[in-house]
Amino acid sequence: MDQRIINLFDEYTHKPLTRDNFLKRLAKLAGSTSAALALLPLLEVNYANAATVAENDDDIITEDIHYDGDGSTMGGYLARPKKAGKYGSVLVIHENRGLNPHTKDIARRIAKAGYIALAADALAPFGGTPANEDEARAAFAKIDAQKNLNNFLKGLDYLKARPDSNGKTGCVGFCWGGGLANQLAVNSPTLKVAVAYYGRQPEVADIPKIKSFVQLHYGGLDERINAGIPAYEEALKAAGIKYELYVYEGAQHAFLNDTAPTRYNPEAAKLAWERTMKIFKEKIA
Repeated sequence: MDQRIINLFDEYTHKPLTRDNFLKRLAKLAGSTSAALALLPLLEVNYANAATVAENDDDIITEDIHYDGDGSTMGGYLARPKKAGKYGSVLVIHENRGLNPHTKDIARRIAKAGYIALAADALAPFGGTPANEDEARAAFAKIDAQKNLNNFLKGLDYLKARPDSNGKTGCVGFCWGGGLANQLAVNSPTLKVAVAYYGRQPEVADIPKIKSFVQLHYGGLDERINAGIPAYEEALKAAGIKYELYVYEGAQHAFLNDTAPTRYNPEAAKLAWERTMKIFKEKIA
């Protein structure tokens, strides 16, 4: 697919671009309105693919949970191993469409691998993630950045306090959630590992505050996010912070999302996920 079309969809996903304007610009790039409409199923997510690990998998238990946030009640989707024991915990942070079937599947994958996984819903203070993705994106404009950060820090506290937790916590975030994973690394002194997929980098001045191991994944074609890599890596090195940074050549932004047909990259996704599971085993198992 024309990279200009993928870049336009990325702009629609991340910036205040209305659906009408997006479709008009897509029609111009595609050559006609009918061609644009034919491209839409290839661009937009298909949650029918969000079942790598089934809801009723024999090895895990899933449930909706609530915990106290910053002046509000937070909600989320918890997946955990069925076998009794003490497990490391992972806070899963969604993209800028809220808590959706893909993010829940990520939580189930992590639980299947032997961890407690909480996919918290950033939009819980506003009634939860709506089914309509455009409505979900609009709801993100209501989020107070500091309260949101506190809500996810409290999610780490919730995980650490669970009786089935071994006390070790990590996080993994994607896109908007990747940026928040970086912020949790800056702001949580007890976090063991932060994994950020194609997420916005922290302010350089804040990077020396990081106490956790940091693992970073980027798509080689993701120019918007990748522009911040050099300064981030330089600051990580200068502060002596242990990290791994991977750029997957030929991969788009959101390359791990298997519900997004044009951006999903199976090879890059498989390798990145193997690296993520390896670092979780090293740091929180």
